Amino acid sequence: MMSLREVDAFYGGIQCLHQVTMEIMPGSLVALVGSNGAGKTTLLKTISGLQANHGGTIGFNGRDLQGIPAYQRVKMGIAHCPEGRQIFTEFSVEENIRTGGYLQPKATVEEDLERMYALFPILKNKQAELAGLLSGGQQQMLAIARALMSRPRVLLLDEPSMGLAPLMVQEVFSIIARLRQEGVTILLVEQNAYEALPLADWAYVMETGRIVLGGKGSELMHNEQVREAYLGM
Repeated sequence: MMSLREVDAFYGGIQCLHQVTMEIMPGSLVALVGSNGAGKTTLLKTISGLQANHGGTIGFNGRDLQGIPAYQRVKMGIAHCPEGRQIFTEFSVEENIRTGGYLQPKATVEEDLERMYALFPILKNKQAELAGLLSGGQQQMLAIARALMSRPRVLLLDEPSMGLAPLMVQEVFSIIARLRQEGVTILLVEQNAYEALPLADWAYVMETGRIVLGGKGSELMHNEQVREAYLGM
């Protein structure tokens, strides 16, 4: 579904991605783990069009994404759930969800809205509340629901467990597992390798803007280098 070949990217004149090569197969969950500042968020922004790549290619369903603006990538089927959630705090919960379906026909939006409420019952109970009043975990659910409203072919999830209490982390990852079971293709960026790797069909480790390791998620869980650096073992 998606293929990155030797992708470079610069931020403020500093190179932050170096020859990144990776594959995402349809219906798979691919995890990208690494420490803060490794370049994980930059990579997602480069895929979604918020950051330009200055070398290499990003192919999506056989089409080169070079020069295609972010809003058109959404229309093509790439949804980005950003780090820090970035919800519209002064909009209601329902208004936030609806913004994710701005490219969809009205009938589709209504249908998908009910689907989101079935997936996230707490959001249905709070649909009229201001999104800024939600807890961190509820805001993360809202951000995921908003992204799913575009009916993505691939969902980019950036640090969904960041800043959440342990019980809420478990709830968010159970939702990610359910989406995976439903066949949603996911690229998951996550510092919490202990939660991410068991879910992953394939996983990559990124350090200083480079992919330094790749393999099945279950294999990386037992890799000594990964266990020491990211699992605290």
